[in-house]
Amino acid sequence: MPHALRPPPPPAPRPPLRLPLGLAAALLASATLAPAQTTSGQQPDARRWDATIADFAKADQARRPAAGGVLFVGSSSIRLWQHLPEDFRQAPLVINRGFGGSTMADVRHYARQLVIQYQPRQVLVYAGDNDLAEGRRPADVLEDFRAFVETVRSELPGVRISYISVKPSPLRLQLLPRVRETNTLLGDYVNTLPNASFIDVFTPMVDGQGLPRADLYGPDRLHMNAAGYALWRQVIASHVAVADNPPAGTNTAAPSLPPSR
Repeated sequence: MPHALRPPPPPAPRPPLRLPLGLAAALLASATLAPAQTTSGQQPDARRWDATIADFAKADQARRPAAGGVLFVGSSSIRLWQHLPEDFRQAPLVINRGFGGSTMADVRHYARQLVIQYQPRQVLVYAGDNDLAEGRRPADVLEDFRAFVETVRSELPGVRISYISVKPSPLRLQLLPRVRETNTLLGDYVNTLPNASFIDVFTPMVDGQGLPRADLYGPDRLHMNAAGYALWRQVIASHVAVADNPPAGTNTAAPSLPPSR
């Protein structure tokens, strides 16, 4: 009888693909630094604020702020602070560059227009609240803040940078765990920076059960009332630069700025 045909032997397994170390690191870095996406899968579009930035430019044409001021930048908690200059009158000049509804990604995108061009002696940042509400991760807020710091310090190496922690809002109670995580990440990062401070407004804005204090908010349960801003003024005042001496909570002997991941 003729011999039965034997099936051909299976192909030898291929060795695993090994990327050069430098290329692997580059791919990892690019994946890490890719713009974060919202839960809808769309990247936040910072260009939605072009008209607002143009309004700031028009205001500057009418009255240009002098260099060396204290600049507050961020979302509606900054924009709606009606008496900001009066509340920090100990500073020679206070500039409000808040734009409501903005995110840390937006502040990063417009760092030059919102901060660098004014050459402030200190910048205080409040952003991240809306990032979380749009579905972004605490790690995304951290990366955008890191990029913001590097952009600002690349042109203003001596500027003081203070990050105001994300506040606990009754309307966004479901985000409270992410708010806590964001504040931990940002606080740890700021503590590695020279000439910087992390300002904790979260802790005094929660009650004994760790829940947001409703008495600090208006009817929408998202934006602060006068009592909320009075608390912020009390907490933030010691961190505002009024002279060449560093304000309270400033890191003056921290290591140099770490690179972005």
